[in-house]
Parts: sequence; C-alpha cells; structure tokens
Amino acid sequence: MSIGNSPGNFPEDERPSVGRALQQARIAAGLTVDEVSTTTRVRVPLVRGIEQDDYSRCGGDVYARGHIRVLARAVGLDADALVAQYDAEHGGRPEPTPAAPLFEAERIRPEPRRPNWTAAMVAAIVAVVGFVGFTLFSGGTGDDGSTVAEETTTAKPSTTPPSTKPAPTKPTDQKPEPSDSAIAGVPADKVTVKLTAEGGQSWISAQDHNGRLIHEGLLRQGDSKTFRDSERIDLVLGNAQAIKLFVNGKEVKNLAANGQVQRLSYTKGDPEAG
Repeated sequence: MSIGNSPGNFPEDERPSVGRALQQARIAAGLTVDEVSTTTRVRVPLVRGIEQDDYSRCGGDVYARGHIRVLARAVGLDADALVAQYDAEHGGRPEPTPAAPLFEAERIRPEPRRPNWTAAMVAAIVAVVGFVGFTLFSGGTGDDGSTVAEETTTAKPSTTPPSTKPAPTKPTDQKPEPSDSAIAGVPADKVTVKLTAEGGQSWISAQDHNGRLIHEGLLRQGDSKTFRDSERIDLVLGNAQAIKLFVNGKEVKNLAANGQVQRLSYTKGDPEAG
C-alpha cells in the first residue's frame, strides 16, 4: 500500500515530523496501533512513543531507525526517506553497530519456556529402576523370605614362598563336627549355605527357591560365599572337591571327585542333597 503524500513530497518547512508522518499514514490506512504492533511485532508502547516523536524507549538511534523502518513499511511510507529525515533531525547517520540483539529484544517476546517436567520424571524413574536393579544384582533382601547373599573377606595370598618339603601331618581322625554354638548361630527359619574354596578354585552358581540366579562366577582359592533363602538353595559346583561346604551350620562331606561337576539342593534343617 502506498500513501500519496510521503514525507519526501512536502516542502522541508511544511514536512511533518517522523512520528507524525507515521501516525497520519496509519490512520489513513485504517489501521489501529494494536494492528500495527501485531504486524510489525513492535510493542504497543513503542509504537505510541514513536508516533509522538518520543524515542526514549528505543534504546538509541540505531534501534529507533530499525523501528521506524518496519513501521513505515507497515503503513505504506517510504522507509528510506523517513530514516533519512530521522537522521537529519538527530545529528546524522550513526556509526554502524550490531543492532539485531537489542532490536529483537524490544519486539514482542515469546512466553518463557516452562520446566520440562517430563524429562525430570523420566530421570527419577531411571534412578529408581537403577537402584532396584543394583539391589537385586547384589542379592540383598529383607526379612520377607527372599534370598540374601553374603560375601566374606577374601583371604590374602601368603607372601612366604612354598616349601619344597611337605609339612609333617599328625595322624588325626576326621574333623570334628561343628559345635552346637555354630549351628545355633544359623537362622532356623532359613536355609544357609556357605562355600569356601580351600582346595583350589571352582566355578559356582546358586539359585533361590524361585529359580532366580543369586550368584554365578569363579570362586578363587581362599574366597568364601554365603547364600541364604527362606526355603531352598540350589547349587552347581564345577570343581566340587575344591569346595568346603557348610549347610545350616553343618559341614557337608563326600562331595564329588576333583574336577567333577556336582548339582546340590538344600532346604532348612539338617543338610540333605537333592
């Protein structure tokens, strides 16, 4: 749209001010201040101020020139002529400066972004799932009958070089049975299995009464593992003869020969191989 009387068509002494020219052109075009603000994205207070030749809110000459240019185009005036008139009335064209950041900031700003609650909830769920998974992997449970796996301190290897001569042994009978106090220290309402690799290393696995894998891996010589369940423990021993086994406080003897795999199952009370 083009207005017949642009600022350049008036004699200089009769020419309206920049703000007055913009206002007259807007009214002639049948536009309201709000409509011009919506079209140009220049805030209403700035439009009203510029039409009154009040450029104090523009932030300087560079930004005022930018607003004048977009307003002139919106109401059909010659933007270059209006900007040149503004420069003549305000001491000439200013030195070029990066005007985009502040000029854009003076326009209508979008609503601030809201917090991303979905991402926060997902992060919280991941943290909870990770904690539960870590708890299950480590075998820890409470008193509700689920499985408990306990690992004893690993024996440190001896720094003394092995002797070439066998140590003298005393003729003794079989090892004595565990004392009553050792058996009394084992919970009566659970099955407790303790394995110690005394004769070498052995691959072992243990499952609870639900068939859930409690532990699987290599038990090195000198290491111990203790497992506990409310009903039953199922064991697989890769090198059964290397393992010293206690079930519910009593030692289980006569395991398979060296290098043989043995599958065992124990419940509460006196140890009985399944």
